[in-house]
Amino acid sequence: MADIFGIDFNVILYVLVIAAVAIALERIFTTYLSRFAKRIKMQRSSSNNLVLTFRILILISALLAISRVGGLQPEWIVSFSAIGGAALGFASQKTIGNFIAGLYLLAARPFTIEDYVRIGTMEGIVQEITINYTKLLTIGNNIVSISNLQILDRDITNYTLQKAKHLDLYCYTFEIGFDHSVSDEKIAKIFDAVFERCSHNLPRKPSYMLMRSAAFDRVYAVYLYVERPEDIFTLRPLIAEEVIRLWDIERAKPNQI
Repeated sequence: MADIFGIDFNVILYVLVIAAVAIALERIFTTYLSRFAKRIKMQRSSSNNLVLTFRILILISALLAISRVGGLQPEWIVSFSAIGGAALGFASQKTIGNFIAGLYLLAARPFTIEDYVRIGTMEGIVQEITINYTKLLTIGNNIVSISNLQILDRDITNYTLQKAKHLDLYCYTFEIGFDHSVSDEKIAKIFDAVFERCSHNLPRKPSYMLMRSAAFDRVYAVYLYVERPEDIFTLRPLIAEEVIRLWDIERAKPNQI
């Protein structure tokens, strides 16, 4: 198409096509990401950040394409890209790593909102999953933010037993150790008595299992079943304290073994 008044209509046409493609991609990605965020129960702020990130990436790609069509030399584009990439790499290496790790967590879904999880040595209820951080509500009623990059380097335990429309069941496991001053039969009676008191409002009665026995101690694993993960905060110390209390009473009696 010929130039009129110094205007190259071919360039204008290419710019319009690039803009149309960018708008179409933005609509497609926005719709898909919004549905994905709703399906995995992502917080609104996190889903908005994810959508904004992809919009920025599409905008940068469109601007690079338009600058190339507009006559900007490839050497300049490469130079600006190299300088910008180097500056971005030095200034925000961890941020980019967290961003990529966040995308991986959102895709792999080792846990979702309201799951009770243990990440390394930290455990609690997942409150929010963002692009950069995952937030846990701990037993101390504190919100702890863990960078997504660190999460990928740690062991993750999800205590979700089953997911259903009207019932989410969590099986939380913790250990209690004893010495050999009280017999196995007495310890079994202690567990049964404590579990009977605590199981009235639970979906399933707690259970226990001997994990290991050595010369000086025995360690039992307690399995606690709850529908609401926040119940773990109250039931775990309650069960542990009551079991230890009854064990102390039995241990104080003579001729236990």
